[in-house]
Amino acid sequence: MSPRVALPFARSERSTLGVEWELALVDSDSGDLRQVAQTVLDAVRPDHGGDHPAIRQELLLNTVEVVSGVCRTAAQARDDLERAIEEVRAVTDPLRVELMGGGTHPFARWAQQKVTDKQRYATLIDRTQWWGRQMVIYGLHVHVGVEDRDKVLPISRALLTCFAHLQSLSAASPFWGGRDTGYASNRALMFQQLPTAGLPFAFERWDELEGYVGDMLHTGVIDQFDEVRWDVRPSPRFGTIEARICDSPSNILEVMALTALTHCLVEHFSSMLDRGEDLPTMPPWFAQENKWRSARYGMDAIVIVDAAGEEELVTDAVRRLLVDLAPVAERLGCAAELDLVHVILRRGASYQRQRAVARRHGGELDAVVASLVAEMHAGRPL
Repeated sequence: MSPRVALPFARSERSTLGVEWELALVDSDSGDLRQVAQTVLDAVRPDHGGDHPAIRQELLLNTVEVVSGVCRTAAQARDDLERAIEEVRAVTDPLRVELMGGGTHPFARWAQQKVTDKQRYATLIDRTQWWGRQMVIYGLHVHVGVEDRDKVLPISRALLTCFAHLQSLSAASPFWGGRDTGYASNRALMFQQLPTAGLPFAFERWDELEGYVGDMLHTGVIDQFDEVRWDVRPSPRFGTIEARICDSPSNILEVMALTALTHCLVEHFSSMLDRGEDLPTMPPWFAQENKWRSARYGMDAIVIVDAAGEEELVTDAVRRLLVDLAPVAERLGCAAELDLVHVILRRGASYQRQRAVARRHGGELDAVVASLVAEMHAGRPL
């Protein structure tokens, strides 16, 4: 076994919040992807140089990521994201480029996408080849501050019991390369093809995680911890747990709903630990099956809800969870945002709305792109 690598966990205020939202850059006329991220980043760069704090580059030149600051509430995060989007639009509107959410682009061809000119991305593509080039995918990442490192792994394991709830609600990638994949979230299963991506290992102790990182560094699998791309991971640099489960939503309403749900879950499990209660867990094989079921069936998934193997329709499980989390949401000041989960339950998840648009337009996927762009402007599901 390789030497353990110390992984210091930054001090962070409990249940602070940070949100990262990946967005596609699409042509206003054709709906296809445009490779203009570098133009955007150059235009928004601060006068003193360096990177914009709220607008970041990603793997591909068809993508920008908008990022909130460290916030106390989901509403504060929304304000930050909307400000960043305004700045991006000031650059993209004259270029006839629109912003689009969604876990994948419905018809873009992966082989035509250009990689950002940065060594870490070149190394990733060189290593992962065909699968790396396929990563024309977009996600939503939610960071929640944890004040005590000893809580991080237990809360992370507990979050896996609600993994399917988040993935089903956010599922927004039914189409790939012009075809309906039959999956609600094709992104979820594509992304896990990368080394170190997918479900996390269920470590019990922090030194086990440090041992894993030591092994990965020693064998050259990673050069830094950030290259561990688990769906739920500790973020030692920020002192947070980062949930990377969700497809990129097409509108700010759904971003808020999913952010509030994640925020409340972490605080809920943290409070249980404070009371000396055991957190829920499930065997890794149940977590893996739930990931597949929610990626395949979305809101129609029958998911495994506990270690005993009890099953329930995911939408029923979500409704029960919302009742349990209501007092937590009041405490965190995000009751209104958590309530927005009911909008997704009523209107359907993005993958359902996208398929409905495709049916109405005889399978024309440029209509689906237009609907995603329209939802981005409207700020809500249409």
